Amino acid sequence: MQITLENIGRRFNRDWIFRGIDYTFKFGETYAILGSNGSGKSTLLAVLNGSLSSSSGTLTYSIDDKPVHVEQVFQYLSLAAPYLEVIEDFTLSEMIDFHFKFKTYKPGIDKAALIELLNLPGNQNKLIRYFSSGMKQRLKLALAFCADTPILMLDEPTSNLDSQGVDWYLSLVEQFAKDRLTIICSNQEHEYSFSQHRLSIADYKS
Repeated sequence: MQITLENIGRRFNRDWIFRGIDYTFKFGETYAILGSNGSGKSTLLAVLNGSLSSSSGTLTYSIDDKPVHVEQVFQYLSLAAPYLEVIEDFTLSEMIDFHFKFKTYKPGIDKAALIELLNLPGNQNKLIRYFSSGMKQRLKLALAFCADTPILMLDEPTSNLDSQGVDWYLSLVEQFAKDRLTIICSNQEHEYSFSQHRLSIADYKS
């Protein structure tokens, strides 16, 4: 899948967050969207995943040179971000089942394998409301990485993770980020050091 931006901009009220972005995100490549806190990284990611419209320019999606309508893009992507909510009244097991009503597992992965991957023994039937922020972030990442989608979007992926959690995240990248279009919003190099391409929001400020 490919995402093409032509003169893309987004503003709030009269202030431009970014403008004039001409860029192509290609399948099989890894991209880092870089910028300081509040610079507009998450806003650009929201434009890219179709949850926020641009204020200017044209954004197109395609698979094998065939166009994909923006309203269908959600079927092709997985997203993990600190601001995404998980359903607090579900157990871990129920949350996994619910998520994979809408997505399919990557080959070789099933519910048992995902629970083992999370490395949260004894928590299968625990309500998510009782999970720590780090446990919730692990769950969000595992659900995104293990879904069989051509696009993987990650916003500040190691938020709330300790050093062991960071190593765990990097192991997920090695296992599950290949043969996808992967986009990471970050201002911490350990989250994106492996990326092949870098896009700096600062280059598109008016």
